[in-house]
Amino acid sequence: MKHRDKQLTALLLAAVMTASLTACGEKKAEEETGPAGVAVQVETVAADTITAANKVSGRISADNEATIMAASTAKCTAVFKNAGDTVEKGDVLCTLDMGSTLASYDAARISYDAAVRSYQDQKSILDKQVKLAKDNVDNTKALYEIGAASKLEVDNAEISYESAAASRASALAQLEAGIQNAKSGLEQLDVVMDNVDKEGNVIAPVSGTLVTMNASEGAYVSSSMPVAVIGGAGQMKVTASVSETLVPKLSAGDTADVYVSSLDAHFTATISSVERAANMQTKLYAVTLTVPADAEGLLSGMFAEVTFHTDVSENTIVIPTEAILTEHDTQYVFVVEDDTARYVEITTGLTGSGVTEVTSGLKAGQKLVTVGQAYLSDGDAVRVVSGEE
Repeated sequence: MKHRDKQLTALLLAAVMTASLTACGEKKAEEETGPAGVAVQVETVAADTITAANKVSGRISADNEATIMAASTAKCTAVFKNAGDTVEKGDVLCTLDMGSTLASYDAARISYDAAVRSYQDQKSILDKQVKLAKDNVDNTKALYEIGAASKLEVDNAEISYESAAASRASALAQLEAGIQNAKSGLEQLDVVMDNVDKEGNVIAPVSGTLVTMNASEGAYVSSSMPVAVIGGAGQMKVTASVSETLVPKLSAGDTADVYVSSLDAHFTATISSVERAANMQTKLYAVTLTVPADAEGLLSGMFAEVTFHTDVSENTIVIPTEAILTEHDTQYVFVVEDDTARYVEITTGLTGSGVTEVTSGLKAGQKLVTVGQAYLSDGDAVRVVSGEE
């Protein structure tokens, strides 16, 4: 009997110990894993105003910056100024062996003058031919009215006149094209020769700082890059290139935010001009902005990030752009309802600085998941936390 009592007591103790160990294990597991649910951070969806932000690259330069080009490859025989030097208008920067360029300039001038004379001579001859053909039509019609010419003769006279007029128009169009080609070549050389004298001295067209000097004694300068760039003293500007979709939204007088990373400088610039013709190579449109007078430390050649603020949407749902997830062509977010993640598809509108307009799918007051959304699926249990977990 005593033996049976001892067995029963041992069994009861084992059961108590097992239950105790199980409870401790569950408690320890809970302590290790934490409460159930994916940790997320949320913010309350609200209506706000958003302005579309369009960022492009720009370049700082002096408002009266001058770029000096060589018409053709030429050897530099002397250098008198170096990059960083202050120069005055009329100073000699360097000397180039411009013999071939001067010969090209003279040849271009002769070619242009010859094209103009040829046009004038041919036009005089063609005008006379057309006038004779027109007089023949009038005379033939007069003879036809008195019965001295046939209808066929009148028709032939009119055909001859129309042919002469067409030939005149075609010939003059070709001659005009020749003049334009010769004029274009001459004008390009004129620009160069404005800054180079008969001895090949390169003359500073403006006063300022010599930003770039690509000529060195004994070396050759190329026609594909500037011989020198002078940043004029005074007002600075920013030049940026924009796409055809943005250019209709910009006008002189509008403002833009400018950031110069090399100086860690921010300022607001005003649009002074918007080109209405695209660059032939880039297909982009040049926008020039005036830099405020109190912007300090700017130098020609510095790069800038220009942000144009265009379209505005007021009283609309605006959320952090990073909260939006994308799968194929579908944009979606997660909201929290009763500690549960809910998948919501959305459509978006304007995009601003780190925020995006939501045109459908969300409403004010909902709890939007802003951190942890990448780890969620629809229906997951969540726990809202603040700060990092």
